[in-house]
Amino acid sequence: MGQLLVIPSIDIKDGHTVRVVQGIPELECMQYGNDPVAMAMIWRAENAKCIHVVDFDAAREHSHKNFEIIEEICDSVIIPVQYGGGMHSLHDATQAINLGVYRLIIGSLIRDNEEEFIKILEKFGPQKICAAIDVVDNQVMIHGRKEKAGMTVDEYAKRLVELGVERIVVTDVNRNGMLSGPNLELSNRISKITGKRITLSGGIGDYKDLRYVTDHRNHGVDSVIIGRAMYENRFPCQKIWRVAESGIFS
Repeated sequence: MGQLLVIPSIDIKDGHTVRVVQGIPELECMQYGNDPVAMAMIWRAENAKCIHVVDFDAAREHSHKNFEIIEEICDSVIIPVQYGGGMHSLHDATQAINLGVYRLIIGSLIRDNEEEFIKILEKFGPQKICAAIDVVDNQVMIHGRKEKAGMTVDEYAKRLVELGVERIVVTDVNRNGMLSGPNLELSNRISKITGKRITLSGGIGDYKDLRYVTDHRNHGVDSVIIGRAMYENRFPCQKIWRVAESGIFS
């Protein structure tokens, strides 16, 4: 089994990062706390191999006001940037890819307009397009995690395979941002059902949690997205993503 890729998350709202790094004095100043581009460069300087960007404004209001920032992030780091938020159409996806984004994370559109999602997948291919499964109590959630998609996790996962998806970001919404430990059982189950590559998101609170995922994951679970724990400096050494990247971006 290959190494586990750690992907720092940058959440953007109104042009600013939602979280700031705590516990590291030189990173708590205003210029880092508010600037998503500076934050991306920090994670890259710490040797991150990939960055996950969530655009809250795009997700909630279908706004593209952060697109210049997304483009600047892509131009400022020499590592892949994966982007999620507000993909409603092939046009949206094309605009985002043209910013320099390596991979798009798409969620609600798959349930709202499956035909449009298929167009996106066919145009850009499964390396560039990743499906998101947001879960609350074994139900798939859409539209900002506020509505049920009307399918169980297993049903939805199987449908994604039928559509041609090769990578899935799995988030246990109840654990996201809570630092309470990851729901590895959920990611392992989806990995087993689909046979596809899985990125676990939500719940990682410290190095112990990361070690647990590394030791108990299925073969398909090859990466984790970490947000709050990174910003609260909960790792004894945050250069934990110095790992082999072979095969991760396929």
